[in-house]
This record gives sequence, structure tokens and C-alpha cells, in this order.
Amino acid sequence: MFWDKWLKKSDQNASGESKAAKLPRPTELPAEVGRDLVVRLSKDPDWVWNLRAVVKPGSGAPGQIDIRVFSPAAASTKKILVKNYHSLDDHPELILFDGWYNKKTHDTNLADHSKPRRQAA
Repeated sequence: MFWDKWLKKSDQNASGESKAAKLPRPTELPAEVGRDLVVRLSKDPDWVWNLRAVVKPGSGAPGQIDIRVFSPAAASTKKILVKNYHSLDDHPELILFDGWYNKKTHDTNLADHSKPRRQAA
């Protein structure tokens, strides 16, 4: 009925996630991260700028952001929908680079996972 329209809505959405904890969708690489991949890790710029990133607020210094870099082509080939940072928890094989970057100081710290991994015998 109409009597419930005055009741305060919960701060949680239908999936039980807090609205404040909603993470952003995949975006283009931040400039600091793309530059680090091209300059420090000597990756092909055409390949690097086609990658996508998912981020979440970092727990370190102010302005620090945790990041995971993945290939949208590889994700679509495996029919995996990447919605946010935690979407890649179950699919670590899609993570090419992960680490953090700082918006204020422009520092980056990325680990390279793009090399082929050996299969255990």
C-alpha cells in the first residue's frame, strides 16, 4: 500500500551491497599507469592503451588507489563480465598488472602478470 512510502529505505541495495561501497566500472588506464607500463616496463604503447582498469580506494597514503589492469578482449573471449575491482577475484588469469598508483604524487607500483605462466606438472 501507500503507507510505506514514509519509511526510510535501507542503505543497502538488492544484492546486499552498501551504496557507499559501490566500486566504479572498468575505465581507460589512468595516465600515470599507462606511462609507467610504456616507459618503465617497455610495453607496446598500442597494446597498453587498449587495456582497461578497475580501481578501488587504497588503504595506504591519501590519494592512493588500488588498480588491476586487464584486457577487455581476453575477458570477452572467455565470456567473463568485468563489473568492478572484485569481479577479477575469481579470474586471476585475466589480471595483467596489479598494484597501486597515487593521484597526488603520480607514483606507481605495479606487478607484471602478463608473462605466460607455467603449468604445474
